[in-house]
Amino acid sequence: MKRMTVALAVGALLVGGAATASATPAAPKVPDAIQVPAGNQPLATYAAEGVQIYGCTNGAWALIQPAAVLTRHGKPAALHSKGPVWTSTVDGSTVGATAAASAPREDAIPELLLKANLNTGDGVFGKVTYVQRLNTRGGVAPAGTCAAGAQTAVRYSADYAFWVAG
Repeated sequence: MKRMTVALAVGALLVGGAATASATPAAPKVPDAIQVPAGNQPLATYAAEGVQIYGCTNGAWALIQPAAVLTRHGKPAALHSKGPVWTSTVDGSTVGATAAASAPREDAIPELLLKANLNTGDGVFGKVTYVQRLNTRGGVAPAGTCAAGAQTAVRYSADYAFWVAG
């Protein structure tokens, strides 16, 4: 059932949500807490539309995973999933990362600095060192209690900036 929820969420985004994403993400104002360390240079920034999937644990909503489509010039370029992991739909390369710092956003999931801990393939994500989640909108878990086993998907958007050593 969980795989079906993710598949349906990503499928809906591919059909409708990703087609309306902006071709060029807005230039982000990056909080000091999530600045990329010196010695890294920007590789690419992608607009993302997706969902944060939450499950009910002990009467409270807890994040299960994200499911998002990243676009470049209005065309799907990568998928974002549990890990977190980003996989290029163009060349199959992958980057996985772990959160290093966060910055709160009002009425939205926090902005993040993530440090790469997994790279596969020689493509666009093969040498990524850091990922920033910027300009977040939505995605916050529902307020209040929930019934055991319940799941919900909350729409969100963000810009993901990928960095490489340099």
